[in-house]
Amino acid sequence: MSGPVVCRRQGPLRGDFEVPGDKSVSHRALLFSALASSPSKVRGLLAAEDVGATRRAVEALGATVRDEGAFVVVEPPERLSEPGDVVDCGNSGTSLRLLCGVLAAIPGLSVLTGDDSLRRRPVRRVMEPLRRMGAVLHARDGDRVPPVVVRGAALRGTRHVLPVASAQVKSALLLAGLFADGPTTVEEPHLSRDHTERMLRGMGVDLRVEGLAVTVAPGRPRGGTVEVPGDISSAAFFLCGAAALPGSRVTARNVGLNPSRTGLLDVLRAMGAQVIVENAVDEGEPRGDVTVVASPLHGTAIEGALVPRLIDELPVIMVMATQAVGRTVIRDAHELRVKESDRLASMGEALVAAGARVELFEDGCIIDGPTPLSPVAVRTRLDHRVAMSMAVAQLFMEGGEVHLDDVSCVATSFPSFFRVLDRLTESSTSLSPTGREGRADSSTSLSPDGGKGGLPPARGEGRGEGKR
Repeated sequence: MSGPVVCRRQGPLRGDFEVPGDKSVSHRALLFSALASSPSKVRGLLAAEDVGATRRAVEALGATVRDEGAFVVVEPPERLSEPGDVVDCGNSGTSLRLLCGVLAAIPGLSVLTGDDSLRRRPVRRVMEPLRRMGAVLHARDGDRVPPVVVRGAALRGTRHVLPVASAQVKSALLLAGLFADGPTTVEEPHLSRDHTERMLRGMGVDLRVEGLAVTVAPGRPRGGTVEVPGDISSAAFFLCGAAALPGSRVTARNVGLNPSRTGLLDVLRAMGAQVIVENAVDEGEPRGDVTVVASPLHGTAIEGALVPRLIDELPVIMVMATQAVGRTVIRDAHELRVKESDRLASMGEALVAAGARVELFEDGCIIDGPTPLSPVAVRTRLDHRVAMSMAVAQLFMEGGEVHLDDVSCVATSFPSFFRVLDRLTESSTSLSPTGREGRADSSTSLSPDGGKGGLPPARGEGRGEGKR
């Protein structure tokens, strides 16, 4: 689905659903498998544009990637090689930043770029610590934004103390550490998502965690089988919607339950939602089924170490907070300013236009509720999480409509989002620009890919006023 869309649905949200594979884990599964000493099989890989960018990148470095039934097979080269052309990361900041760490040690010259949105996102915070390891990197606008030029060099094992918790920066440094001349340590002020640590350790890398510090020894991962759980960040739209929408009850099946990513569940419980976790297993990446039942909600505080554990879920948490009694305070979330859009500004603007009471800070906001929401026209700024969050906000408008100016960005992470939303609402209508209507059927379970497989090509669309 692309272009402008009018959302007009009615709740409650009810039923079971699955979401596509975790985007963070999918990126790492492809990239780490390309570094390995033997082939890997990945099951549950996210079939979306951002992960497609990583797939094409590892192929450009010499890996072979092919689909085999339910698996994606990655055959690594004997050693990664200089790409023959500029590597286009599309809209994927994860691809670009993690590749900086890998390419820093690959002989030759590499250039990383992306769409208009990606070329506005900061890269200095990953370049500077890599330079302390001996890496040679340059970027546009005084080393502030992509494209990034990387010349492979000999790397030194280094101890890094990050001023801000960032899984992408941490991962780039740990990947560079695999090629260094000694151990590399990364220490954070708070725990960020730890998919890199779990996966590298599962692939035989000598890695240890001591509190908030992670140390990796030089070495090459070994291939194997990687299982990608459902993405809790994608499930969040329906879990938050159900928590605040009377009469709702939804269950997300086989969703990731990594403790570094379950801050959302902590917030749901703190706000008064009924949260049930069942069928939990812990094999590499923890996973299980999460049920949320609508309950009266109240405001809460979201700050400090909690923020890195739910940074991507904050846009839809902001929507949920408009329906909670009292004040919700979000602080320490400056990271939202440098995502696909300035998400604090984008969500604040959209919710205020819909009648919510929102006060923005540089690193967060205050939301007072509950507030009835009104029909609104939304500039998604081609940010997938803004588009999906405001589609959920429409459920609180008593039949009113939300006009989204462009939803093509949703394909970067969750191509089947609107189909799942249709299935979970008792009655729904989405209007395309031509006025054609698509109504939900009575089914309450939908596979994450809608019955279609494969990785689509990157569309190269990001923040901005039009398609890139």
